[in-house]
Amino acid sequence: MLARTGAAQTPASAADAQQTPGLQRLTLGQAIQRALAQNVTMVVAIEEIRRAEALVKQARASSLPTLNANGIYTHLDAERRSGAFRIAAQDQFTANLALSVPLVVPQRWAQWSHASTNVDVLRATAEDVRRQTAIAVARAYLTVLSQKRTVDVNEHALKTAKAHYDFAHTRLLGGIGNRVDDVRAEQEVATVQTQIETSYAALARAREALGILLGDQGPLDVVDRIDLADSPTLPLALDEAARRRSDIAASKKRLDAAERVRKDSYTDYLPFLIGNVQPFYQSPATTFQPQTGWQAQLLLTIPLYDGGLRYGLADERASVSAEARAQYEALLRQARSDVRIAFDSVKHAEASLAAAVNAARLARDALELASLAYRAGATTNIEVIDAERRTHQADTAVALAEDTARQARIDLLAATGRFP
Repeated sequence: MLARTGAAQTPASAADAQQTPGLQRLTLGQAIQRALAQNVTMVVAIEEIRRAEALVKQARASSLPTLNANGIYTHLDAERRSGAFRIAAQDQFTANLALSVPLVVPQRWAQWSHASTNVDVLRATAEDVRRQTAIAVARAYLTVLSQKRTVDVNEHALKTAKAHYDFAHTRLLGGIGNRVDDVRAEQEVATVQTQIETSYAALARAREALGILLGDQGPLDVVDRIDLADSPTLPLALDEAARRRSDIAASKKRLDAAERVRKDSYTDYLPFLIGNVQPFYQSPATTFQPQTGWQAQLLLTIPLYDGGLRYGLADERASVSAEARAQYEALLRQARSDVRIAFDSVKHAEASLAAAVNAARLARDALELASLAYRAGATTNIEVIDAERRTHQADTAVALAEDTARQARIDLLAATGRFP
């Protein structure tokens, strides 16, 4: 009898799981802000922008003047003479400054411009990464919230099962019950205990997943309420999807960048002009080389034939541009489809939630009626246990329907570009 009484009690591990000491609770906004600051995907996206900015500096360098200093010391086995004239001393030192100024370099200017455009593309891509990260955080956040709701449902079911077991066991001890009712009630308690332990394990996994997504060192908890923005109308949502979604903006930036590179292919055929200025110092001076002086050059290069490289580059750029356009148009179609699917999902999810709430209410009424009949001796506890299970299933269905409705609302807001 003591063994049965102990089995009907809530395990210590289950009691501790819902109230983990030191577990930080965050709102959805706080969770998103932390993820945007610490999530590895966002960190990589930000570093990619910095890398692109560094590439701009590298591309710009080829269009700017360069200045180099050179020094040469030469020791000969003997000085060089021609009759009475010394042509070269045995020890010589030469120094010069070499200034190179790109005067007309359209190819390099185009590369500089393309590198700058790529920074804008990566910034737009980072915004899309931000959006995807926020959506992932919202889903993980709602998963924790749903698991907590499932734990609450199982805890309530456990209390109900224990109350029924206590009543059946008291009747047995009083001599007016029977062993079959007592064992059935205890078996129901054990069944619900199994379910509650499973739900606690799922809650722990969900908290850990949220902590990892936010770049934290441990699990994180959520507040028990979440407020989401109202849904727009379908025509407005379809219009906003094309204007507000960061993935579409990023795709448009990539298309514009590819088009710009394609159009700038003509620069590969243009000549370029570079000016060189070189002051020098020669010690000792020679017959043919004064001690100091300078020289200037203009170097004009006209690309005539390169084996077909420029034609290949132009074809490649045209293909990249065509691919970017196809991807952009496909993304627009997908965005509109996402909006329509999200609207339909929200409508059915809310209808499903309303039906689940009504079913749970009816299940609780049926449980109350079955309990009254059992206490009056009109039925066995089979009807009570069956009603308990149906109530538990109905409450679980409400928790799942609530999560589905929230997830559908997040999908709709994300599809329209209103989230985050």
